[in-house]
Amino acid sequence: MIYLTAYAVPILDPQLPRTWRNAAETVTFTIWALLAVEFVLRFAMAGSRWQFLKVRLFDLATLVLPPLRPLRLVTIVFMVVRRNTSTLGRVRLRLGSYVAACTALLLFLSSLAILDVERRNPDASITTFGDALWWSVTTVTTVGYGDLYPTTTEGRLIAIALMVGGIALAGLVTATLASWFTDRFSDLRATEARTTSEISALTEEVRRLREELHARHPAAPSASAAGPRVASDAGLDGKAPCARKGS
Repeated sequence: MIYLTAYAVPILDPQLPRTWRNAAETVTFTIWALLAVEFVLRFAMAGSRWQFLKVRLFDLATLVLPPLRPLRLVTIVFMVVRRNTSTLGRVRLRLGSYVAACTALLLFLSSLAILDVERRNPDASITTFGDALWWSVTTVTTVGYGDLYPTTTEGRLIAIALMVGGIALAGLVTATLASWFTDRFSDLRATEARTTSEISALTEEVRRLREELHARHPAAPSASAAGPRVASDAGLDGKAPCARKGS
């Protein structure tokens, strides 16, 4: 944040007093020197230096090319997300915040960087921060109207970094959404399997209860078996016993 502030203030305020401008340049140079020392030490301690360079190409580019140095801050958000892939369920809940912060930081830094290198060129079409921000948005969304474009080599390098960063953000969102849908489908299948198992167990329990009930209470005599007993109680003339008694 200190580096971002020291880098942004002189660009956003071209009329900044020389004293403050020198202080900002000193801060940015000091932080750049610390990052360079860190990179050299990591390179010296790496087991496979070629593999280290392959992984750290972006860090090397931000050290060698001054306009790309602010974009190093964008890697912080990617690092947080990458280190939390093992607990993606919790990270997914904060994905919106991560993506929003990373996108805003990427757009802000790319706008500052492109404005810093372009407005020094007499033929530049990007001369204000508003133009730079509009260019960053149209570039990262792959719209590219073409009304604003970099005219310097440094500006084109910043455009490449912005395009790659936009693709990385889109890939992050797509991968996380795909993982979320996959987990949802897995949960639905697990719930369906549990429901099926519970229904099978309940059906088996009902069957056992029926068998137990049938064993304890046999079925009552049918109406055809009770018919002869009713006929024997009746009189020979077919009248009920109470009717004969009255006669």
